[in-house]
Amino acid sequence: MARVSRRRIGSGGAAGFTSVNTSRPKWTSKVLDGQVYGEPLVWGSEVIVATENDSVYALSSHSGAVVWRRHLAAPVPSSMMPCGNISPSIGITGTPVIDPVRQEVFALAFEMKSGRAVHYLYGVNLVRGDLMLREPVPTPTSPQTPYLNRSGLALDNGSVVFTFGGNYGDCATYHGEVGAFEESAPSRAVTFEVDGGPGENQGSVWMGGAAPAVDASGHVWVETGNGSVTTPGHAYDDSEGVVELSSAMRLVSFFAPADWRQDNANDADLSAEPALLDDGFIVATGKTGDVYLLRADHLGHVGGQVETVPSNCGDDLDGGVAVVGDVVYLPCRNGTEAVRVSTSPASVKVLWHASQGVGPPIVAAHLVWSIGNGTLYGLNPATGALERQVSLGAEANDFATPSAGAGLLLAPLADQVVAFAAR
Repeated sequence: MARVSRRRIGSGGAAGFTSVNTSRPKWTSKVLDGQVYGEPLVWGSEVIVATENDSVYALSSHSGAVVWRRHLAAPVPSSMMPCGNISPSIGITGTPVIDPVRQEVFALAFEMKSGRAVHYLYGVNLVRGDLMLREPVPTPTSPQTPYLNRSGLALDNGSVVFTFGGNYGDCATYHGEVGAFEESAPSRAVTFEVDGGPGENQGSVWMGGAAPAVDASGHVWVETGNGSVTTPGHAYDDSEGVVELSSAMRLVSFFAPADWRQDNANDADLSAEPALLDDGFIVATGKTGDVYLLRADHLGHVGGQVETVPSNCGDDLDGGVAVVGDVVYLPCRNGTEAVRVSTSPASVKVLWHASQGVGPPIVAAHLVWSIGNGTLYGLNPATGALERQVSLGAEANDFATPSAGAGLLLAPLADQVVAFAAR
């Protein structure tokens, strides 16, 4: 039987660029109507960006001018939340996803409706900004204020995949969730619940803002955060692990470290995107700093990793990853890191750890780009040496992620987007 490619559809690499002019921006957008937590997206000659004011913008890739803006709803005031660190309001936090065939962008908004805070999935036409879809999104428990959609959305064979976790502080009662809406029948949602057993709670699926990984067979892969189970003898609760789900949100397989209960007690999430490689291996990591090498076709359940190595990160590893061949670039909050996976024998090795870069990395124009402390960094992919450094301005969050497309390298700021010319 031929091996099924497990690599994520969309792997943090931008093909076709050979250089980026960082001497000055090509354009900087106007100040938008809210904070930008998600990654800018590119469709044709448009740059799509969403705000915490529940608005979706299309910006011209040539000038940054607003092509259209669709304000979807009134966002939720942060004063209504049981805890959290987003203010003054919470609207669209996770990165939207584009379906180029339908010419539609999907966004998950947190909004006020009849005095209650609720989540809705929206579809917006990419050409005119017309509203095409508005569908309520279920959460495992009510009210919905303990739930935050931090991960980006993903597409899977005609379905929009979403996740839920908790707010910063893990307050109140919530259960991590992964779900999917059929684009052609959005009223039918299928979901998978983390830490959903009697007396259980938490198990956030947030991944530092990264989207779920979708493989070539349509399976969905996520990492899960700390749950409520900390005592010996309790069965595994789907927390602190790598979870493989079918497109119908049925559990296919999972991995968790042998000390997952202790990780639960220490709030030591697996909090990065699982890196799916073409050779059938997976790299997973998170707040403990350990890097786990897994086999996609045999995750091995509890303690089933092929190898564990220390990352040398010295801080949390949160967010999306970039995969180029057998090298995975990891989002260490103490400086970007690179690891290489070997297949014979199966092993993973740290190649380098940079002192620059904080947010999730991408690879474009032969450099590894990330944003941290208001600065855009470009690192040598072979050595981690600093080759570019550009002061941008304040970003809205710790997981600001650059993107590339339409001849641009794009960097989100607190409430603007900066574009650099690429070729």
